[in-house]
Amino acid sequence: MSPPLLFDLAGARVFVAGHRGMVGAAIVRRLRSEHCEVLVADRNEIDLTRQEPAERWLAANRPDAVFLAAGRVGGIHANSTYPADFIADNLAIALHVIQASHRVGVRKLMFLGSSCIYPKLAPQPMGEDQLLAGPLEPTNEWYAVAKIAGIKLCQAYRRQYGVDFISVMPTNLYGPGDNYHPENSHVPAALIRRFHEAKLAGAPSVTVWGSGRPRREFLAVDDLADACVFVMKHYSADDFLNIGTGADIAIGDFARLVADVVGYRGELAFDLSRPDGVPQKLLDVSRLGALGWRAGTPLREGLARAYADFLAGGGRFHG
Repeated sequence: MSPPLLFDLAGARVFVAGHRGMVGAAIVRRLRSEHCEVLVADRNEIDLTRQEPAERWLAANRPDAVFLAAGRVGGIHANSTYPADFIADNLAIALHVIQASHRVGVRKLMFLGSSCIYPKLAPQPMGEDQLLAGPLEPTNEWYAVAKIAGIKLCQAYRRQYGVDFISVMPTNLYGPGDNYHPENSHVPAALIRRFHEAKLAGAPSVTVWGSGRPRREFLAVDDLADACVFVMKHYSADDFLNIGTGADIAIGDFARLVADVVGYRGELAFDLSRPDGVPQKLLDVSRLGALGWRAGTPLREGLARAYADFLAGGGRFHG
């Protein structure tokens, strides 16, 4: 039985902030079947890190709903190398879009956070009540602090103004439109590129960062988009919701699966000088499951789609 419809997207004007990113593009794809008017804006039209352009664009376009998927993203290396950019840009984007959305009368807003908001050594699986229960993982705390601020902004605007602003916390993502930059990409995209190049070069081995022992949860980005639309339509509360699969895999085993999907047959070596990050990141998705949503894409199938997109040139920083 479907949960009650709390917000009808049909006929609504829906702004997807960050539509060129992997997540935003997936949300745009998913909204095609919702009979709504999707609004997007390139960076040359609206710089969300600046207050005045954000307010001007939202006032001129008057969306009914906003998916806030814009932000500066990257892996461990990027977070460690550009800490000021990660905290400042993501804080600014969250503040300006949430603040301006309230001022122009947006009826519903969804802020997309990240599972890195949780403490480094949080009990597994991580429930929503673990937020601020301990120290963050140092390698991505700049990004995490900005995402926590976005959650708290939505909660504060709900409490002070009664607006229907909500937040969701996705787990690690992969899929079409990912960032394949050799230094600044996340694990799935980095491994797809590395194994593909090694296959073409006939390399006898590929080096994977870290020990391979940490466990991670991976969600297909189109499953995330489906969950976001589901939550937008059927959820309204102060608390944020985790979005994930509820299952994890050791990085070493994940790397072997990616190699198999790509068709690389060489050896894997693990570079112990590279940081592992947190030992495990698995979300407790029971609250979202109780509402009636579960991820539907098997990991191997999703990785095959991601690799096909990579081969077709669908990712960013592809060269």
